[in-house]
Amino acid sequence: MELLVTYDVSTVTTDGENRLRKVAKVCEGFGQRVQKSVFECVLNEADLEVMRVKLRREMDLGADSLRIYRLREPIRRYLEVLGVDRQFDIREPLVL
Repeated sequence: MELLVTYDVSTVTTDGENRLRKVAKVCEGFGQRVQKSVFECVLNEADLEVMRVKLRREMDLGADSLRIYRLREPIRRYLEVLGVDRQFDIREPLVL
């Protein structure tokens, strides 16, 4: 399934800044960053649950917010980008 993950981590403290980096790192392990705090992911239910568990460990659930949206497929049919599109199809092979 295709997902959009967005988060807002409180960074008024050093602990918050550390949480922000840790949440981003977890998200990077499961998807593609499309904006600073926005990731697109293609996951099955098991991987989604693993991601949730890892995110809960890094977040302060009383101060931070994270949303997971299940996207309609195919995403490109419903996506409109204004400006630079820094995205590639994460389901296609990537040659470096």
